[in-house]
Amino acid sequence: MVTKTKKPDSSSSTSSVSFKDAAHLSGTVKESAQQIWLAGLGAFAKAQEEGGKVFEALVKEGTSIQRKTQAAAEEKISEATNRMANMATDISSKASGQWDKLETIFEDRVSKALNKLGVPSAKDIDVLIARIDELNASVAKMSARGSAAVKSAATRKTAAKPAAKRASKTASARKSA
Repeated sequence: MVTKTKKPDSSSSTSSVSFKDAAHLSGTVKESAQQIWLAGLGAFAKAQEEGGKVFEALVKEGTSIQRKTQAAAEEKISEATNRMANMATDISSKASGQWDKLETIFEDRVSKALNKLGVPSAKDIDVLIARIDELNASVAKMSARGSAAVKSAATRKTAAKPAAKRASKTASARKSA
């Protein structure tokens, strides 16, 4: 502990007091310096002893803070990723809508140009195919009716020939008789 120096007595002689005071002051300074030195050594020893413990505590605290910071950063990254994905989806759908409009406009213009040139459209060809199918069905019905009429006429002719022969034989026999 640091000790306090005493004030010199004013009743003492000047020369003896100053020498005494100087010796006393020197001893006090020496003692104070010794105490400061010992306090520094004690602090150094204590720091060495507890330094490892403090270091470990700081490492634990740093690890904890790093985990919290990393979790917060990952959360922010996840939010940003979701926002970007949503923005990309929105932009993609808008672009797709624009392409659909462009495609429709292009198809309409090409269709009009081909129509002006006299090229039939797919609808026109479908209508023609339907009409051809109807005509084929009508022709098939007519063919079936015509075949049936021809067959019945042929049957009548075949049946009429023997009857005509008989009738002609009968008429010849009557003439001869």
